[in-house]
Amino acid sequence: MSDDTPPVLYERRGPVAHVTMNRPRYRNAQNSAMTYALDEAFYRASDDPAVKVVVLAGAGAHFSAGHDIGTPGRDAHLPFERRAGLWWDHSTRSGAESRFARESEVYLGMCRRWRELPKPVIASVQGACVAGGLMLAWVCDLIVASEDAFFADPVVRMGIPGVEYFAHPWAMPPRIAKEFLYTGDRMPARRAYEIGMVNRVVEPGELAAATELLALRIAEMPSFGLALTKRAVNQAEDLQGLHTGMDSVFGLHHLAHAHNAETASDPLGGVDVAAMKEANR
Repeated sequence: MSDDTPPVLYERRGPVAHVTMNRPRYRNAQNSAMTYALDEAFYRASDDPAVKVVVLAGAGAHFSAGHDIGTPGRDAHLPFERRAGLWWDHSTRSGAESRFARESEVYLGMCRRWRELPKPVIASVQGACVAGGLMLAWVCDLIVASEDAFFADPVVRMGIPGVEYFAHPWAMPPRIAKEFLYTGDRMPARRAYEIGMVNRVVEPGELAAATELLALRIAEMPSFGLALTKRAVNQAEDLQGLHTGMDSVFGLHHLAHAHNAETASDPLGGVDVAAMKEANR
């Protein structure tokens, strides 16, 4: 794939906008370019009155392997025009204030705003949905997964208590969330369905069609009714502590980064892509 290939594809088919992460060579690892392109795509879908439902998917064999921690396109040091919050440009700062500013914008801030998109969003998940990939699936209202899909958050191996958008105790029962984090093991799609994290599991060859069919079924409903219903359920989750819980864990997340920076080779505890892949075989 050439360097000028867009990191996110956008296509409207009738009332459904298809937003597709497009770095299949790197299992759709999320660099900043992809994250801001996703942001642009979601804004586009929100502004288009012809769009009633959004489908989020990943090109290739995997939905997303998470944050980009080591591809040639990693761009964490570069500035981007900020839209999710008012923290300063991380690229002009150093240490914890740089990392906190960037992750407040690109990870927690972006995901929170995407969760509030006033149209239903369906994640269409195949292969890996790991760490930062979980964040993208969890901001969606529904998840359709193929039989080959798996979910994991292995960042405790880095000494970090889960990814920045810490929805774990709301996406699954607390004891399941603890096991999920403590072990870092992969959760198969069927198990994710059993615990209520996934809405439907289908054969791999049927994923796109099944997701499209569900999106079209939802699109039969009135747009404003869908928007209000989404708002109602999201508000109920927030009353159950989702928003404030994420704030508290985000602080712990950055305490872990700071501890790693002082005691290990880097803020990720010296765990690189190769080490993470080997540990999760």
